Amino acid sequence: MEVESKTVMTREDCMHLVQERQPEKDFDENEGLRAVHDGDEGEKVDGSNVVLLPLPADVHQFSKDYACDDMKVGSRASNPLEELVAQAKEQGKNNQEKKLSRRDRMELGRLFQEAVSSHDWELAESLVLLADSQTLNDVLCIALDAIWFLTTWGELNGITGLIKKIVSNGGSDFTRAILRTSFLASCVYACHCRIMNLTDTVGIMAQRLHERLQECHGDEVLKAEAGVKVQKFTDWALKCIGFHFRYQENRGGRKNNMIVEVQLQLSAFKTFLELAGDHLTGKDFTEAFDAACFPLTLFSSSFDSGWALGISAIAVRGLLGMLVEGGADNVNQCFLEASRFGSTELVRILLQIAERNSLDIDVDLALVFASHYCKIETMECLVDEGHAIDFLGPLVRASERGCMQVVQWFVNRGCGDMELCLALTAATSSSQVGVSAYLLPHIPQHVLAALSIEILKAAGERSRGSLDGVAFLLCSDFLGDRAATYAVADSIARSNDEAVAPELRAFLLEQWSEAAFSEGLSAGQDHFVNFMRILRRGCSPICLMDLPPPLAATIAYMPLYRECMEASGQLLSQKLRGQLVEAARRIGGRWVDDDSQANELLEILERNLPVSFCGH
Repeated sequence: MEVESKTVMTREDCMHLVQERQPEKDFDENEGLRAVHDGDEGEKVDGSNVVLLPLPADVHQFSKDYACDDMKVGSRASNPLEELVAQAKEQGKNNQEKKLSRRDRMELGRLFQEAVSSHDWELAESLVLLADSQTLNDVLCIALDAIWFLTTWGELNGITGLIKKIVSNGGSDFTRAILRTSFLASCVYACHCRIMNLTDTVGIMAQRLHERLQECHGDEVLKAEAGVKVQKFTDWALKCIGFHFRYQENRGGRKNNMIVEVQLQLSAFKTFLELAGDHLTGKDFTEAFDAACFPLTLFSSSFDSGWALGISAIAVRGLLGMLVEGGADNVNQCFLEASRFGSTELVRILLQIAERNSLDIDVDLALVFASHYCKIETMECLVDEGHAIDFLGPLVRASERGCMQVVQWFVNRGCGDMELCLALTAATSSSQVGVSAYLLPHIPQHVLAALSIEILKAAGERSRGSLDGVAFLLCSDFLGDRAATYAVADSIARSNDEAVAPELRAFLLEQWSEAAFSEGLSAGQDHFVNFMRILRRGCSPICLMDLPPPLAATIAYMPLYRECMEASGQLLSQKLRGQLVEAARRIGGRWVDDDSQANELLEILERNLPVSFCGH
């Protein structure tokens, strides 16, 4: 069979990444993902070192007419493989170290990829003999990436033999290989259980990546560059997966069940780790662990729920488990990150890995992250399976932010009285009146009575310029006893305790103290005197004295009535109640006790005001 002069290329089939001789870090040091790969020619993505090398549409059309030394390739003199052989012979005669040109490295890499994809192991091994040191590292990555698509024992033997051949001939960039293949492996297993198409998945991951980078400290330009490069790397991985999956279908689909395939793939990865030996450091395993967790964290919303109970989870546990055995020490960091993004299934897997390897992970801190971003399913996993028990911190923070869904979840799971009181204080200090209203019925009255002063003092101290939360508690008669609620407010207003915030003391003294009630009575009396002066001495052409009494009363007291109705709640402030008592006395024409309740006073006004103005 002759070798075709040109192989038909399809851009959509796959993107093949290779890396420059001295790789850079695409992701900052805290992220741990290096996405730059060697490349020579081909189409380069703007702003990155990513090179697109389209794979052929038909990888079956290969010449197998070759030999390792005196190669008998196809009859065409322009055959690229023949040119590479000739150059290798010439360099051998000159007794020099092999050094391929950029064009030759590119061509050899393409041919190697085709050989691996078609499982032509003999051709692939022959190409290894032609590679220089840089190209050996490139083909090592290509061969290692192929292990995640193994389906038979024959393929396993072929790829592991090929990897051994590459290493024995000088392939040594194990760091780049393990980092790249760990990322790809997670993407492969994620795609087994995805419910979205690849295009949507890339979009989801880009959005999640943007959210993650926004929360990182550092230069905005560098963060933007990192986001672009990681997104390009993800795009490569997904297109590569799409190509291999289509290639498997063209060959008749899978030949074994998935559990057997996973065993083959993990066995091949273990063989690679054994070959690498001490060349891989603990730092390498740590970065590879981060690379493997990264897509699983960001992809979570595109997975079928419950995927951690399937074959994909077995594969991910096996991959991550081997990385931990190798020395990865960032399980807790990745665990917290997965909790923050609500990747419940990855959280579940990491819990299992930590238990199996006796690793310490902070489930309570993870609960803080999950609750902060309202990841309810993750919270349930952390409590039910991770046995997180510290509800106080996340409950208080949720109350402070007004996140009702999270507050309700914690309350329904069971919180102590003290935890609820602290949550109420947090909600009050932040003026989250909805949360305060929800929490109040769940706290026993005797507990509120014992802690009432401390709750109001703490809320005032932590308030951020608004005391609406304090006013809500008082208006709600949070102690369930009108006299007791007024007494607590008056006690704090008259207190000389330096722990009382000046703003709180001034507010209570002006609105809720006994002195405020007296001031309200006095203000009501002054208002009545002034109104009568206007009636009798005013020069208004309307002739107010001739108005019907209900209409005159409306002019005098409708503003006060509306202010009382807008205040809403079971109690009015003492100042407002004082004005209302005086108004009731005047408009009702009879004495009203100082301790009369607001609803009684408002009824007196309503009986003497036109119905149309009162809204009835």
